[in-house]
Amino acid sequence: MKKYLIIAAVIIVIVVGFILIRNNQSSTEMQETINNLQTEAARIDSLTATIGETGTVRSNQTAHLSWRSSGNVGKILVEVGQQVKKGEILAELDETSVPQNVILAKADILSAEKALEALYDSFDDSAIALAYERVQEAWKTLEYAEDNLWNLMQPHKQASIDQAEANLVLANERVEKAQQDYDRWENSGNDVLVATMKAALAEAQLAQDSAENTLYVYTHGPSEYTIANYEADLEVARTNYEAAQENYDEILLGANNKEIEAAEARVTAAEITLDQMYIRAPFDGTITDIDILVGDEVNVGTMAFRIDDFSHYLVDVNISEIDINRIHAGQDVSLTFDAINDALYEGSVLEVGQVGFEAQGVVFFEITIELLNPNELIKPGMTSGAYITVDKLDDVLIVSNRAVRVENGDRIVYILEGDEILMKVVVLGASADTYSEVVSGELEVGDLVILNPPTSIFNFSEGGMSGFRGMGQ
Repeated sequence: MKKYLIIAAVIIVIVVGFILIRNNQSSTEMQETINNLQTEAARIDSLTATIGETGTVRSNQTAHLSWRSSGNVGKILVEVGQQVKKGEILAELDETSVPQNVILAKADILSAEKALEALYDSFDDSAIALAYERVQEAWKTLEYAEDNLWNLMQPHKQASIDQAEANLVLANERVEKAQQDYDRWENSGNDVLVATMKAALAEAQLAQDSAENTLYVYTHGPSEYTIANYEADLEVARTNYEAAQENYDEILLGANNKEIEAAEARVTAAEITLDQMYIRAPFDGTITDIDILVGDEVNVGTMAFRIDDFSHYLVDVNISEIDINRIHAGQDVSLTFDAINDALYEGSVLEVGQVGFEAQGVVFFEITIELLNPNELIKPGMTSGAYITVDKLDDVLIVSNRAVRVENGDRIVYILEGDEILMKVVVLGASADTYSEVVSGELEVGDLVILNPPTSIFNFSEGGMSGFRGMGQ
C-alpha cells in the first residue's frame, strides 16, 4: 500500500511539474508575442482618399505636318527646338517644280482680288455720293423737259402775239437793209467787204425765219413734229431719271450677298491652291522633328515636321470602371515620375472619359490630367504615377488598413489593453492607401490598435490563449 502511495505521489509531482512548465512556457510565449506586437493609437485626424494609376505625359497639342502638293523642297525656314507662331511658314517648294495649277493660282489671286475690290468700291461712300449727284442732275433735266412741253402746249396771250408781229416787222426791215447793202457792194471788187455784207444778209434772214416761225406758233399752235420732239425729249429725261434712281437705291442696299460670296470664294480658292506650296504652323508651338532636307522630292502626304504645344502638359490615365464614378473634373492630383527622383508635382483632373474600352477583360475609362507646375525635366512620353484625391475628410476617427481583418462578415481590429488582446468590431467609411475612416463600432480614440496581429491569435481566440478575450467575454 505504501508502495502505491509513493507511485501516486511521484505521478502527481510529475503532472504538476508538467503543468507548471507548460503554463510557464505559455506565459513566456504570450509575453514574447506581446513584445513583438506593433501598435498605433486610434486617433482623430484628416483622411485623404486617393486612387492611384500610371499614365503617359503628352503635350497640350501635337501635329504631324505633311505636304499637300508634289515638287522639290526649296526652303526650310525653321529648325528643331524653334518656337513658331500659328500661320508661320515653315518650308516651301521650289516654284519651278510645283504643278501648273499651283503656279497659275498666283495670277488667279490677283484677278479675283481686283474683282472683289471693285465690287466693294462700287458701294462705298464716294459711289453713293456720285450716284446721288446723278439722280439730282437727271431730276433737273426731267423738270426742264416737262416745263418745255407744258409751255409749248399753252395758248399765247395777245400781247405775246403783238410782240411777235413787231419782231417780224423788225426782222423784215433788217433783211431789206442787209439786201440793199449787199447789192450796193456786190460788184465793188472789195472781196472782204462783199463777204461781210453777205454774212450780215444771211444772219438777218435767219432772224426773219425765226420771227416768222414764232409768230406762226403763237397764232396757230406748235406743229405735230415739234410736239413729237418735245415729247421724245421728255421720255428720254424720264428714263434717265428712273435709271439713276434705281442705281442709287441698289448702292444704298449694298452689294448682293451672293455676288460678294462668289467673289470671296474665288479669292479663297486661289489662295488655297497657291498655299499648297507651303507648310504653315497650325498653332503656336515648338518644332520637335524635321523629316525633310532642301532638294528632297516630295509628294502629297510626305511627312515634313512635327510640332508640339508645350504651353500645357497633360497626362492620360486609364481608370477602372470600379473607380471612374468617384472621379470628376477639378479634383487634385499628385504626380510622380520614374525619370525624376524625389520630385512631386501638382495636377488637376481636366477631362473624364464618357465611353469605356476593354483591355484584358477589364473595362477602363481614360481621364486627362493637367500638370500645373511643370518644368524643363518633364518631357512628352514619360511615365507618371498619378494619385487622384477623391475624398478629403477632416476630424474623423481613423485606423490603419494594416490592422483591419474580416471575421464572420464583420470588419474587426485587435487592440492591446495591458497584457490582454481584445477584439473590436468596426464599420469603415472612406479609405485611403494606408488609413480608413471609422464611422461606427467599438473602437475608441486612444485604443492601441495592433498593426501586425499574429496568426496565433486566431488559435488562441478558440481558447488556446488565456490572455485573449473578445468584447463582452
